[in-house]
Amino acid sequence: MNNSENPTALIMIFGATGDLAKRKLFPSLYRLFKRGKLSERYCIIGVARRELTNSAFQESVRQSIEEAEGHHDDLNEFITHFYYHSHDVTDSSSYLALKTLANDLDTHYQLEGNRIFYLAMAPEFFGTIADHLKSDGLTDVDGFKRLVIEKPFGHDLPSAIELNNRLRQAFAEEEVYRIDHYLGKEMVQNIEVIRFANAIFEPLWNNRYISNIQVTSSEVLGVEERGRYYENSGALRDMVQNHMLQMVALLAMEPPIKLTDEEIRSEKVKVFRALKSLEGEAVKENFVRGQYGPSNKNNEPINGYRQEPMVKADSNTETFVAGKLIIDNFRWAGVPIFIRTGKKMATKSTKIVVQFKDIPMNLYYQHEKTLNPNLLVIHIQPDEGISLYLNAQKSGDTMNATPVKLNFSNNSVDHMNTPEAYERLLYDCMRGDATNFAHWDEVALSWSFVDKISQVWENQQAEQFPNYEAGTMGPKAADELLEKDGFHWWPVESGDYR
Repeated sequence: MNNSENPTALIMIFGATGDLAKRKLFPSLYRLFKRGKLSERYCIIGVARRELTNSAFQESVRQSIEEAEGHHDDLNEFITHFYYHSHDVTDSSSYLALKTLANDLDTHYQLEGNRIFYLAMAPEFFGTIADHLKSDGLTDVDGFKRLVIEKPFGHDLPSAIELNNRLRQAFAEEEVYRIDHYLGKEMVQNIEVIRFANAIFEPLWNNRYISNIQVTSSEVLGVEERGRYYENSGALRDMVQNHMLQMVALLAMEPPIKLTDEEIRSEKVKVFRALKSLEGEAVKENFVRGQYGPSNKNNEPINGYRQEPMVKADSNTETFVAGKLIIDNFRWAGVPIFIRTGKKMATKSTKIVVQFKDIPMNLYYQHEKTLNPNLLVIHIQPDEGISLYLNAQKSGDTMNATPVKLNFSNNSVDHMNTPEAYERLLYDCMRGDATNFAHWDEVALSWSFVDKISQVWENQQAEQFPNYEAGTMGPKAADELLEKDGFHWWPVESGDYR
């Protein structure tokens, strides 16, 4: 790993005129520049099919940053490091011209041959671009070379294996950085700190003291203009295979020997290996799928999924998934981990709730009122923070316990200094820190788990789709999934968990 605080690199962004580059990558690079995390020896080449001059591209970068960050006087200096190359991803002559430009800029900015290739475009081009980068000599450098790719990494295990084999012709595994932007979020990374830096949690982080864990990621938006993509994906592939299972791995892994990318990845892989595989009837018993239907919330008609653009009128695609995961190892035997994710739900929220077991004897009940369980809540988005729910004596009362909430919020304390996910991941990539990127072993094992569920669902028409109204928290079957084990979903909205 390059431990330089101000790394030097030439960054090529393929798909530089696209939405991801404009909304996330350019503003994130600017924030790194603003925070002094980039040395003066950096350069960005925007690569896309569109014909643009350097000055037109720089103006586009400026507008993207000003929309996200507002106007700043140092923007003029920042965008002078941006260059543009009109490119055909299938044409070797286009890559040779790009190579000449890259070599010239490498010399001009003294970049030491360090190159990052960021593929911010449709995944069907990943393999083609990697092949050409190798065959046309762009990876022949004296410094490091790194390939950054966005999800989806394949659409099932066989396609993921095929893509990985192509990438590995040009890049070694340690040179491939598979972005999962959830792993760049402040509070997702804080899971490790909460667990491994606090003596009050790690001794209790097992099946003796935890009754269940709930991971929820809900969205208020529907599929919008992504109907064609979503029809071939669904919530299981779009969210569970990557974001949800990655969070579960961080929650369930054993303490690593050291906080290095190799050791942390090794422990996460062990979680994926211990994940109980589901087939046939076990899928129906442990997983619920849903699809949002039309609603009339606040007297405003809202489309159902089947009314969205580019969606089949009888679509069998799930927009909601809830599941019960079992990790078959010594630490987690008997502790269900419940996950749920969906679109067009009541609120936008990503939260983790760790519910601790009840005490053996309730001395503080009144009129058969039960004590609230102790809860650790990790708020990931839109709020960032930690809440701990304990029981304490109610003021002015005797022998009666009431829940109290201890709260820490990143938003109120240091929100302005909290790195946005892409900013953090770009900086990690430049430094060569792969801790918060998905390793191939994690990708393969998560696809292996998800594919078995997909196969069952694709071979059976979903019953009663759509089965939840837009603007609600999902189908009733998701609640029944927890009720079978004597639990219920904790609310994800802000407020007391009473």
